[in-house]
Amino acid sequence: MQPAARLSAKLHRKVCLVLTEDAVLAEELLARKRLGDQIVGRLSEKALLVRPGQLELILDELKKMGHTPQVVGK
Repeated sequence: MQPAARLSAKLHRKVCLVLTEDAVLAEELLARKRLGDQIVGRLSEKALLVRPGQLELILDELKKMGHTPQVVGK
């Protein structure tokens, strides 16, 4: 039996993520200039990593788009 492969992992605290209901909405958010500049990475087709300190800007822009974002753990 071969030993299990070791994986390197980092744990980050106080990270802001945008979790969308579908991949199409995530693409729409990335395409918007004001939001796209604040998103530093895409973790999955529906999860976006937001630049630190940009929560309010992201919330405001989502509301302007007609969404009702839910904030968890603020």
